[in-house]
Amino acid sequence: MPKAEAYSQRKKFAKNSYRPLPKILTIRESGIDGLGLFAVENIKKGYYLGETHFKVPGAGDWLRTPLGGFINHSDNSNAEINSLSPTARGLTTLRDIGKGEEITIIYTLY
Repeated sequence: MPKAEAYSQRKKFAKNSYRPLPKILTIRESGIDGLGLFAVENIKKGYYLGETHFKVPGAGDWLRTPLGGFINHSDNSNAEINSLSPTARGLTTLRDIGKGEEITIIYTLY
């Protein structure tokens, strides 16, 4: 095992540490397009996965978080993005998602 990989296997994060993705998701090659978000364990319907977009007052358009940057489109999506506040949007599952399944949404203009 390479040194950096061995370190990452041992690294522990404090509960209040920033994590670009929840630990139940990973990024890998997608059969839909480029890279996508995938479940590393089973996820229940209605599970909140995290903030996908935010808006800085006066900055103009919405900005994506790492979570929001890797969600692919599917007409048969298993998650959706909802408004959390006037300046934040988040990702929630629409149905149970199996380990290894890609997380997808229906692309739309909010």
